[in-house]
Amino acid sequence: MNAAGRETRLRITELFLSLQGEAETAGFPTVFVRLTGCPLRCTYCDTTYAFTGGEWWSQGDVLARVAGFGVRHVCVTGGEPLAQRACLPLLAALCDAGHVVSLETSGALSIAAVDPRVQRVVDVKTPASGESARNRCEDFALLTPRDLLKFVIADRADYEWSLAQIGTHGLASRCTVLFSPVHGALAARDLAEWILADRAPVRFQIQLHKVLWGDVPGR
Repeated sequence: MNAAGRETRLRITELFLSLQGEAETAGFPTVFVRLTGCPLRCTYCDTTYAFTGGEWWSQGDVLARVAGFGVRHVCVTGGEPLAQRACLPLLAALCDAGHVVSLETSGALSIAAVDPRVQRVVDVKTPASGESARNRCEDFALLTPRDLLKFVIADRADYEWSLAQIGTHGLASRCTVLFSPVHGALAARDLAEWILADRAPVRFQIQLHKVLWGDVPGR
C-alpha cells in the first residue's frame, strides 16, 4: 500500500517464465517481470516494445502471478524498471515472499534505494549505445560483491573503452564484470579472443535465451 492507502500499481509489458539467459543465475528457471518505459534509447536495444503500452497491475496481482509459476528466481527488468517508483516496493515484496530476486537496470538511475537483498545487474552503457553520457559512475561505489556490472560491446572501440573503465574505477575488485557481444553486431568468438589475449578480469557471456529461441519476446 502507498501512503494514501491505495495498493501500489505498476505498468507491466510482460510477465513470463523462461530460463535466465545472463548473469549469475544463467540457466535457472526464472520469472521475468518486465516493466514498461525507459528514458534511454540505446542503439542496440532489443526490447523497444517495452518503451510504451503495457497494462496496469496491482502489486498483489504481480506477486500472485509470480508465485503461481512455482520457481524461486525472479528477475525484474524493462525497459528501465527503476523509472517506475513502484519498482522499489515490488522488489522488497518479492524478497519478503522468499524469492531470489535480481534487478536489471541501465545504470542511468540511482540504485541506492534498492533493497539490499536484491542482486543488482547494472548495464554500463558503452559508446556504441549512444547513451554512455547517462552512466552514473558515482554509483559504482555502492556496488557489493554480489552485484554485477554488464558491458554490452558492439566493436573493438567499445571493448577498449570498457577495459579503461574497469581500470579507472577499479571495477573488477568491486564485483563480477560481464562482457557481452551485441547480438548480431559483434561475433561472440571475436570478443572471447580479445578477452583471452588481454587476460581481461571479466566474465564472458552470451545471451542463452537468444541461442535457444532467437529474438522472440516472452522467451
